[in-house]
Amino acid sequence: MSLKEKLVSSFLAFEDNLEEDSHVHEIRNKAIATFEEKGFPTKKEEDWKYTSLKPILNKEYSIFPKSEKAVEFKEVREYFLHDIDTYKIVFIDSVYSSFLSETTHDGLDICLLSAAISKPKYKAIIETYFNKIASENSITSLNTAFAKEGAYINIPKNKEVDKPIEIINFSTGNEAAIMMQPRNLIIVGENAHVQIIERHQSLSSNAVFTNSVTEIFAEKRAFVDYYKIQNDRENTSLIDNTFIKQERDSNCNVHTFSLGGKLTRNNLNFYQNGEHCDSTLKGVTILNEKQHVDHNTLVQHISPNCESHQDYKGLYADSSTGIFNGKVVVEKEAQKINAFQQNNNILIDDNATVNAKPQLEIFADDVKCSHGCTIGQFDENALFYLRSRGIGKKESEALLMYAFANTVLETVKIPELKRRINKLIANKIGVSIGFDI
Repeated sequence: MSLKEKLVSSFLAFEDNLEEDSHVHEIRNKAIATFEEKGFPTKKEEDWKYTSLKPILNKEYSIFPKSEKAVEFKEVREYFLHDIDTYKIVFIDSVYSSFLSETTHDGLDICLLSAAISKPKYKAIIETYFNKIASENSITSLNTAFAKEGAYINIPKNKEVDKPIEIINFSTGNEAAIMMQPRNLIIVGENAHVQIIERHQSLSSNAVFTNSVTEIFAEKRAFVDYYKIQNDRENTSLIDNTFIKQERDSNCNVHTFSLGGKLTRNNLNFYQNGEHCDSTLKGVTILNEKQHVDHNTLVQHISPNCESHQDYKGLYADSSTGIFNGKVVVEKEAQKINAFQQNNNILIDDNATVNAKPQLEIFADDVKCSHGCTIGQFDENALFYLRSRGIGKKESEALLMYAFANTVLETVKIPELKRRINKLIANKIGVSIGFDI
């Protein structure tokens, strides 16, 4: 039985065990029908031209964990931002861990999606926001059909969250191979501020396939600062689907750090639904061996007088593969748009591959839009200069890598997180550098 057939046949039993209102049931049934019709995406689809899911679909994934495995904090401490106090929403093999989490309902909701879906007091919110901006493609529909658990964050009007929020999904290896489908719903009220860090982390060498969906609603003058840390083990695959809808005067920033994992696909979609929105999409990718990362971005400018800034940097060694497929759409009514898109890549080894496809679709006539892409190798003159000063080759290359990534890292607004990412990058390139950029 193929994975698609297994998922479709498992849906009825899954749905029968849930206590939800008819609205959510209807959404689920429509979603599974979409997935059954379309199946997993293939390279025949333009957006998936350079990424094949075949290597990760031929395993016998467990859809629902058969048993729970306890995890001690000392076993996973390194994956938390333990330098500062944070709210934490933690899942172990798709099951909520109250022991490792720190949630709250004190003036804001930082809790579980399952609670929001099942409790009557959240019914109006779920009907207003759940599955409203997630696209109806097959992979997102699959998550919608099986969406049971994840983070539910609702920040009320004029609230500035006092500390960052961490969303962490652990897989323990309790199953030979597991498929997880976390679903996050984040609502940031008018003039509210929040910082969120998301991570998916395997604790074993067993196969993991994660299909994650996050919907973020930024109301008027809201500020959202979102960080994705992707530094998983060699037998893990992640499809991350994030959808952000912005109202007027809102500011949303997403930083993606892709440093590990077998296959990672990031689908990041911004929809600007009001004037004076500001959207920032930044990413650093450092790969080696046969790792594969595909960044697929969309910024849709619907209203006038808005800005968007994309800056993705990639470093590729060995036989790794990187893809950047970035699209900016400016609708006819969206005049006076300032949209910037840049993708720069360095091939450290001859067998590394990068495929880049920056796109602009402009239907307005009073706009300022630019895009650019570079693929090259280290600057030999700069490398020679550093080595002539007595710096070793490996350290010289590391310095150039840090300088190359600096435009992304300099906008990280949580100092403790910035130091952590610097260390991750240093470990990735195999050097020890005693400074922060």
